[in-house]
Amino acid sequence: MLHFNKESIKQLDNAYRLNLINSIPGIKSANLIGTKSIDGVENLAIFSSVVHLGSNPPLLGLVMRPIKEAARHTYHNIISTGYYTINHIAENFIEKAHYTSANFPDGVSEFEMCRLNPEYLAKFQAPFVKESSLKIGMKYLESHHIEANDTIFMVGEILEIFIDDKAVETNGYIDFTNLQSVGISGLNSYYQLKKIKDFPYVRLNEFPNF
Repeated sequence: MLHFNKESIKQLDNAYRLNLINSIPGIKSANLIGTKSIDGVENLAIFSSVVHLGSNPPLLGLVMRPIKEAARHTYHNIISTGYYTINHIAENFIEKAHYTSANFPDGVSEFEMCRLNPEYLAKFQAPFVKESSLKIGMKYLESHHIEANDTIFMVGEILEIFIDDKAVETNGYIDFTNLQSVGISGLNSYYQLKKIKDFPYVRLNEFPNF
């Protein structure tokens, strides 16, 4: 079994360390964040850092890399307009979604460059991804600066959900196998999602005898 400690991690080759540490959390959700600038330029960027924060009110969190590193069109569009969309990535457009990570200059739309289609639903201000079977309309609420690595943690409220009705089970759970959603490990490895088993809500009086 390999063993890395703090000092040996520091001494790793930069690319190796980047891949290792990015992969450690395991399979993460793969999403495209859709925004629109105050000048009307549509923007699309891939993220694997969307996290659930609560269901009442329905909140999702999103981690942004250091703003000083490069132009962060997604961040600036969210801050300036207050709205954005989260769109699950499916198998049939993984490659197009992946290349939205390219560092395009101001005024260039990733929708156009990656041949993905913007879609406006329910008069929502930010563009959804037409190809996605699970689209979420978000309103920006607040952000927090993480001093340890100069990242930004953004908090948003779910205002709209559009999802293929065949993927929603009677109890409200979403079947991601049905949606053909994919997950991300590290920066560029994609995985299929397959449901294995359902378990009941855990109650002590129903605890199994292992």
